[in-house]
Formats: sequence, C-alpha cells, structure tokens
Amino acid sequence: MPQDPFDWIDDRRARLESAGLLRSLRPRAAGSDAVDLAGNDYLGLTRHEEVTAAAGVAARRWGAGATGSRLVTGSTQLHAQLEEELAAFCGAESALVFSSGYAANLAAVTALTGPPGGGAPSLLVSDEANHASLIDGCRLSRAERAVVPHADPEAVAKTLAAHDGPALAVTDSVFSVDGDAAPLPALAAACRAHGAALLVDDAHGLGVLGDGGRGAVQAAGLAGAGDVVATVTLSKSLGSQGGAVLGPARVVEHLVSTARTFIFDTGLAPAAAGGALAALEVLRREPWRAAQVRAVAAELHGALTAAGLTAARPDAAVVSVHAPSPGAAVRWAADCRAAGLLVGCFRPPSVPDGISRLRLTARADLSDAQVARAVETILATAPEGA
Repeated sequence: MPQDPFDWIDDRRARLESAGLLRSLRPRAAGSDAVDLAGNDYLGLTRHEEVTAAAGVAARRWGAGATGSRLVTGSTQLHAQLEEELAAFCGAESALVFSSGYAANLAAVTALTGPPGGGAPSLLVSDEANHASLIDGCRLSRAERAVVPHADPEAVAKTLAAHDGPALAVTDSVFSVDGDAAPLPALAAACRAHGAALLVDDAHGLGVLGDGGRGAVQAAGLAGAGDVVATVTLSKSLGSQGGAVLGPARVVEHLVSTARTFIFDTGLAPAAAGGALAALEVLRREPWRAAQVRAVAAELHGALTAAGLTAARPDAAVVSVHAPSPGAAVRWAADCRAAGLLVGCFRPPSVPDGISRLRLTARADLSDAQVARAVETILATAPEGA
C-alpha cells in the first residue's frame, strides 16, 4: 500500500503537543459576560451602535461583498471616502484600503522593494521583533534582507551605510508582543542620513497614540513626510476589518499598479468600510478614548507588577506578562478563561525571544470594576514561578 502522504502531520502534532505549542480554535458566543483582554478592540468601538448601524447600512446599500477586486468592481464610493478620511485624519497625502492589514503590509513591502538591478530599493532592513506580515513581505520581496537588533537605530544606520543603493527600513510602531514603541524619530533620521525610506506598521498605534489617536507616525512628527510610508489596520482601534497604506500619492499610485495583494484580492467588504468610517468619526468626536486606553494599560501594568509579576511597561495598549513556560502560559490562560477573563497567550514561535506570555490588551471602555476583576483573576490563577 502507498504511504499516507500526510503521516508527517501526526508526528508534527505530537511534537507540538508535548512542547505545549499546539493551537486550537475556541469559537466565542455572542453576548458573553467575560471580561475581554484578549481581543484588539482598543477603543471599544466594534459594538458601538453607530459603527454597527453604519456597517448594516453599507451592507444593504452595496451588498454583503465587494463583488470583485478593487480594479474591477470592488471599489465603491464608500472605499474612496474611507481612503480620503483616513489620509486626512492621519495627516498623509493619500491612502489605499486593503482587505486586511496583513495584505497591506505584504503589498507595501513587496511593491516598494525588488531584486538588485531593478531600480527599486534592493535592501530591506527589518527589526528582529517585527510582525509576521512584515517578515513575510520581506521574504517575498526578492530584495536583500538584513535583520537588525530590536529598536536599534544605530544598527539600522550601520547597515544602511554598508549598502550601496536604495534601501527600505521596516518596523512596527508598537510591537505586538511586548507593547513597546519603536524609536521612530531616530529611525527616520538614520534612514534620511543614508537616503533610505522608512515603512512603519502602525497597527497598534492608530487610535492609541498621537494627537487624538492619529497614530505613532503623527506623534513622531513624521505624518505627511515624503520618505515615510505607514500601514494601518481597521480591525483594532476602528473596530472593523481591513487595512490601509498611507503615504505620498505617488507611492499609492504605484501600489495600485504593482501590489499583488491589491490587484488580485477581492476588495474590502462594504460593511467593513462603512463600520470603519463610522468608527473614525466617533474617534474624531471623542479623542479621549486614545488617552483612556493608555491609562487602562498603565493601571493593569502597575497593579500586576506591584503584586510581583513580571510585565513589560506598555507604551500603548498592550501589556505583556511573562509566564514560566509555554505549558504554564496555556494553563494560566485557560484558568483565566474559566474564571470569566479572556487573555491572550503568546508562545514560541509567535514570540521572537522565546519567552511565553499572557498578552493583555487594554480597552477604553473597561470600567474600574472590570479592571479590578481582571487583576484579581490574573493574580489568583498565576502559576508558580510567574
């Protein structure tokens, strides 16, 4: 009998399970009473009545789906309005909306670089703690890649100095594992000293950092700069789904003609575009939400570290709490869930330093009682050695 071609999957599963790295899906019920510190609804807008109403109106007017790629039938007036509003809010010259933040990052990295001799930047300088979407974009780019130590502008400058030709440096604005912010002004200065462009994934900065939540790029004084491109997601602070690239108009025009995840992917669903637009309007009207989510993150960090846990100081909404092992992190998260608290559980290979964590995401709409309940639950379920 021929060998089963998928026998290797069973062996791989056994190894993952023994290492505490096996993942599984847990569908959540609607209307749960659990306190959610696992999702990315930073501003508490995903169920906001204006946001959900706008999503419903858009679905009824434009249909459940975009019906095609953006270059065929997938661009509606709603998409154009969202792009205009995003660019204006963030201080960029232009914007281009994608079906996800992941797709936006793949597009920006691959379309703005290329192999040596092609005229485009042929060197990518990437922070070792960058998100998987940036890493995958670097792998697909066909450019030379240099991975530099985390949040190290000097290492970026040295790498660029050793390269003869155009280059692109890529970084998260806020890193999703530890919640620390990149030194964007220093990174921009290093790039400018060597004629390189800077690409910033502002997924965790939009809605949380900057003036009224305008993002980390705006907070760093780089909004509208001709040598800086930003990517954002609509699925975190804006409570919807999708992503966008923000930057100079000529960069956006280039992506329309060259970015494969724009040309060949179905456009963002109209309901998601309508919901994101409404969320952006709420944020404009209620800029206090950005400061509030940072205050909740600081409160969580202060209470947990005061009780003896090791947690990274948050620069935005993410609070990372160290666990003694992958297995301990899984059990800790499960015990929290059983007690009515949802937390993220990050283990290798999702964490670049190999340290397993509980990942807490603060929300602007959490009450004092919910924050206190979350802290009490985390401390009560903490494993030995945490």
